[in-house]
Amino acid sequence: MAATPSTMLPLGTQAPDFSLLNIDGRTLGLRDFSEADALLVMFICNHCPFVIHIREELAALGDDYQSRNVAVIAINSNDIEKYPADAFDKMKEEASSAGYNFPYLLDEQQTVAHAYRAACTPDFYLFDKGRALVYRGQLDASRPGNGVPVTGQDLREALNQLLVGKEISADQVPSIGCNIKWKPGNAPDYF
Repeated sequence: MAATPSTMLPLGTQAPDFSLLNIDGRTLGLRDFSEADALLVMFICNHCPFVIHIREELAALGDDYQSRNVAVIAINSNDIEKYPADAFDKMKEEASSAGYNFPYLLDEQQTVAHAYRAACTPDFYLFDKGRALVYRGQLDASRPGNGVPVTGQDLREALNQLLVGKEISADQVPSIGCNIKWKPGNAPDYF
């Protein structure tokens, strides 16, 4: 299983806008989360072993932080024609099965993945109230097969620091996962 690291978008970058279809049939954009004190954007998919490994923690993050006025959203940017396990109907099934209580959006044109410079699944982006990027690192040190428990430690620490107004260390470990499955001719040049 080949691993791709996050591109580590520069801290302070403003959250790129988007308009994507959610699994409930609504189209959602950045403006729909404007009242939240923080925004967590997670690029995930259904079939990636790295995401499957942490899916329970992703559901727990949604449960734990949405009640603390953090907008939590997941985006699937994979080529759903070549990877039908990630298709829209399968996203609905995965959200139900995994217990995701946050929006799960389809980036079918892959423009949002490009705007965020997303590289892998999972890839995490935490933005403050002003939608400036404050964290773009790993969930924790657990990987499929490495024996390290999934705790969400790194991302949870960043979330907790942000919510109490403390500065988040810029020393952040990149997320690692499966590469985003780009449509032919759509692979970015930022790798």
